[in-house]
Amino acid sequence: MRLFDTGAHPCGYWPDRTARDLVLDPRDPRLAQLYPLALSWGFRRSGDIVYRPHCAGCRACIAVRVPVNEFAPNRSQRRCLRRNADVEMRVVAAIRTDEQLALYQRYLAARHPGGGMDDHGASEYDQFLVGAWASGRFLEFRSHGQLLAVAVTDRADNALSAVYTFYDPDQVSRGLGTLAVLHQIEWARREGLDYLYLGYWIEGHRKMDYKRRFRPLEAFTGREWRRMESGEDA
Repeated sequence: MRLFDTGAHPCGYWPDRTARDLVLDPRDPRLAQLYPLALSWGFRRSGDIVYRPHCAGCRACIAVRVPVNEFAPNRSQRRCLRRNADVEMRVVAAIRTDEQLALYQRYLAARHPGGGMDDHGASEYDQFLVGAWASGRFLEFRSHGQLLAVAVTDRADNALSAVYTFYDPDQVSRGLGTLAVLHQIEWARREGLDYLYLGYWIEGHRKMDYKRRFRPLEAFTGREWRRMESGEDA
């Protein structure tokens, strides 16, 4: 297995920093088979690229996962479930639809303006969210037929991996990001899997704080997975 260093590029989390990644050889025909092992090593998928942050002098990005059989929703998460009692969930093939693309573009325009993804169209959607080799699925959330959110989710040997979630920016009060994780946890548990991988958590980063609320939570140290300390219930 070959690994490549991407060299320095703008950090996607801190605008005043640069970042580097380790990337599995994207031409390796075994990527689909190597992917579950890579997840256990703290890697993540973006399109057809399997990567892990590897920044000089910075270890802020910490891979985290939820042991789904030990998880129990806290008060806030139970309120989220009740608030979305009208929402129906359905797992569908990872195939782009015009409806999904329109929601994705609205989400990017509202949540990530000027972030370099504003002009994403059908080809960028497929490249980023579908990929050529991944065993992904789309978890759709609907209320009275209206598409509210899509959670792009990969299936590995013993886990699911939350790749990306986008939702209706006019429905922020529903907490659709939290709802997606709760149902991915339940999906993994129903399938007899052990973990839901949540990507990277960064201490002190506003957009990453929500991941600490799913407990218990395990963090990858670079050598092993360890249980993170619990915060206060909310």
